[in-house]
Amino acid sequence: MTTRRHLLHLFGAAALGPAALVSAHANPVDTLLNVSFDVSREYFREINAAFIAQQQQRTGQTLRVNMSHAGSSAQARAVADGLDADVVTMNTVTDIDFLAERGVVARDWRQRLPHNASPTTSTMLFLVRRGNPKQIRDWRDLIRPGVQVVVVNPKTGGNGRMAYLAAWGFVRSQGGSDADAAAFVRQLYQNVPVLARGGRDATGVFLQRNIGDVLVTFESEVISVEREFGVGRVDVVHPSTSLLTENPVALVERTVNQRGSRALAQAYLEFLYSDAGQEIAASNHFRPRNPEVLRRHSQHLRPIRLFEVGQYFGSWGEAQRQHFADGGQFDQIFAQRR
Repeated sequence: MTTRRHLLHLFGAAALGPAALVSAHANPVDTLLNVSFDVSREYFREINAAFIAQQQQRTGQTLRVNMSHAGSSAQARAVADGLDADVVTMNTVTDIDFLAERGVVARDWRQRLPHNASPTTSTMLFLVRRGNPKQIRDWRDLIRPGVQVVVVNPKTGGNGRMAYLAAWGFVRSQGGSDADAAAFVRQLYQNVPVLARGGRDATGVFLQRNIGDVLVTFESEVISVEREFGVGRVDVVHPSTSLLTENPVALVERTVNQRGSRALAQAYLEFLYSDAGQEIAASNHFRPRNPEVLRRHSQHLRPIRLFEVGQYFGSWGEAQRQHFADGGQFDQIFAQRR
């Protein structure tokens, strides 16, 4: 099994950040490892600090919450291969289902916490160059000649799968058939110059390498761009409709049983549903489940017509098998893009 001693070797020093000083009076289990998706760094930095402060006040315990960030699917594979996370916080239901199938998380993980164990949701938006020089307004603009689109590889990151499904679902929402949607998505990928590995890599391609006219990414990435690159570097475009994406969470049964960290890990996940946790989510452009918190942040979490995966794809599992399994729709579409 891959242990915590190997994390710096696997992910680099930047992947593991202490969130609090360790107290001499700490309980035997005074650390947690949260393995999460690529564009959640800032969100969990604030969550961890608030959770640690709450635990210190309630129990006197001083904690450290370590983080590992990469593409959601890559993270799921790392945990399945032995990375001893206490909790996983992903952006794709199928990534936790993957772990459940391997006995790493509970089979009934969706029933362990409210809202199918997804404390927040998000959706896919467009980031464009300042002033929107290509006048991109909706999904159909992404297939125009001369428009370059930056997206994540659906085989390596949930961000990419959500962008693909959102584009496909847009066509279905307009009355188109699956054949129409496949043709549309094929045209879209003809305008993709490079597939990014994960959400943060896609942002780097767009803003550091200056590739592309539009970045299709999670709504939460907007604030990350502003923090890292400054306000005004990009314009945000809300398409007419998009996919409701869930950010599921689960205990890693293998690890919490071995370490005796179940109670602390459970408290950590429950904190994500608390008023404080929901406020932190909203301030980081994740859509909270708490409707009052969502209303308070409606200026940047704008109402948008959203469809769920079940409307056009049956279920997350069916979408994964049909579109993203080896030889599936994405592989066929990408192979035919030139």
